[in-house]
Amino acid sequence: MMKQGIVNRLLIAAAIVPAIFLLSFAAISVREVKDFSLKNVDGAMVSLKDYPNAKGFIIVFTCNHCPFAQLYYKRLNELNAKYAAKGVPLLAISSTDTINYEDDSFEKMVLKAKREQLNFPYLYDNTQQVAKDFHAQKTPHAYVIWKVDGKWVVKYSGAIDDNGAHAELANNHYVAAAIDELLAEKEVSIKDTKSIGCQISFRK
Repeated sequence: MMKQGIVNRLLIAAAIVPAIFLLSFAAISVREVKDFSLKNVDGAMVSLKDYPNAKGFIIVFTCNHCPFAQLYYKRLNELNAKYAAKGVPLLAISSTDTINYEDDSFEKMVLKAKREQLNFPYLYDNTQQVAKDFHAQKTPHAYVIWKVDGKWVVKYSGAIDDNGAHAELANNHYVAAAIDELLAEKEVSIKDTKSIGCQISFRK
């Protein structure tokens, strides 16, 4: 009951102010992000450098416990299936404090990946440093990063699309649109939106 109430509140917020997707608490400018090395659910360490032919990446901060994040697993699989073949793979990262949220432990991430049949790496940000480096705020919070002169530059930050509850009713597919524009060597038209979901819990 509590979980449904959380979902309802998040969806109401999204429905009341759809235009807020086009705003941000901190608009992104051209900025680089550092490579990282995080443990995947299969036990292997994963870094951006492991993908030498990648043009860019979809980086999604998510977690097990957030009801809103749970609405997107299928869509993340679809994004990876479509864009990894085009040189833009998806990497999901869980950075939430596991002391406050036991469901986000690495062991439960492994179970979640199997249960949802995730087709992309699901990485454990144990120190939470990667989330801080990206300035990630919510789960899910998506980024599209692109290789520019050998450096990884944030080209998009925010929501995956504009309808968490009903994928088929989404009017704006922000992540997909940003990648399509970049692949076409165009400027990203919507660079920054507001991610809606559960706040990432950082240890104090």
